[in-house]
Amino acid sequence: PDDAIVLFDGTDLSQWEPVREGSQGWRLDGNALVVVPGSGNLRTRQSFEDVQLHIEWRSPAKVAGDSQNRGKSGIFLMERYEVQVLDSFDNPTYPNGQAASVYKQHIPLVNASRGPGQWQTYDIVFMAPQFGRDGRISRPATVTVLHNNVLVQNNVVLHGPTEYIGEPRYEAHGPAAIELQDHGSEVTYRNIWVRPL
Repeated sequence: PDDAIVLFDGTDLSQWEPVREGSQGWRLDGNALVVVPGSGNLRTRQSFEDVQLHIEWRSPAKVAGDSQNRGKSGIFLMERYEVQVLDSFDNPTYPNGQAASVYKQHIPLVNASRGPGQWQTYDIVFMAPQFGRDGRISRPATVTVLHNNVLVQNNVVLHGPTEYIGEPRYEAHGPAAIELQDHGSEVTYRNIWVRPL
């Protein structure tokens, strides 16, 4: 779209920075961005709130591991709210940890995953939480996700930031980056753009 901010078009990483200080970050491979396992997460230099995000990703073609140890990464909106990236093609795992889940909070309506090594798309509409002057939540975050053009999250309400263990709880915060996760797998990304809403 005319009003989109291109975050990655396959040519350079000028819109991104490593989260871990001193990290060399991820690598370019053709027109794609590849996770370098052990290098840490990557985040946008720009901060965002309400957005429409388009991102394409691919798990490794060679299947290694199972459940949560197979083609895993994640997309963190505002560095806190994760939409799971996982090779969920014929790969049973806990329901709120599969591809396109709002990790540990919302199970996707359907598993729309393609096979390993195939490009997949997420189109995400994220509405940031709002906080009152007292720091209390006045409007929780919501997210809608289309996975390969299939609606899998329909304006679901987030209960707080992503937590691996325990109940999520909101703490007041402002705009923040979009962050891509290094979870030890060579997941590949391309064609990333965002529209601030």
